[in-house]
Amino acid sequence: MHTIINIGRSFGSGGGFVGQAIARKLGIPFYDNELISQVAEESGYSKDLFSGGEKKRSIFSASSFFTSGRMSYLDSAYVNDDLLFKAQSDVILNIAKKGDAVIIGRCADYILRDQNCLNVFVCAPEEYRIKRLMENEGLSADDAEALMRRKDRTRQTYYNYYTFGAWGVASNYDLCVDSSILGIDGTADFIIEFGRRAGRIR
Repeated sequence: MHTIINIGRSFGSGGGFVGQAIARKLGIPFYDNELISQVAEESGYSKDLFSGGEKKRSIFSASSFFTSGRMSYLDSAYVNDDLLFKAQSDVILNIAKKGDAVIIGRCADYILRDQNCLNVFVCAPEEYRIKRLMENEGLSADDAEALMRRKDRTRQTYYNYYTFGAWGVASNYDLCVDSSILGIDGTADFIIEFGRRAGRIR
């Protein structure tokens, strides 16, 4: 049995850093931006097409309500977006087939829903996330809040469209954890301990 940990995260919660810490502590591969590059290479598409990742769906979702008329020019973009998701899904399935992995975002929990994965959602209070963004990105409080809400909205739209589920809703995951309580390393340790007790991490 491979150890596959899929991590969804609210923007600014540090979920990506938690994933990196888990991968480092377990000595297994970590896939985030690396996944984008691998998808681009294996699918033959330009890497730039994948760089939007989880935000692309919010751009094209309006086209699903139109079949003709002035919005029809979006149809090809809409279809291409779905094809890119299919290519990405194939790579995620191959990653899980080949060995252990920590995968950030990309609807990996849904794509690997038939496998024995540990699915985690990392969240944090809005005040904590805004403060992190102010410190890490050099933003004002207003700009940090606007960025947080925009990123959360696009991640939610992307996830909900492709999974027919609800992004960030506890019942969709094995574990939801507030990273502000234990910090990045502490949260990683907690997830590892939970995964081992749950029989999802060797």
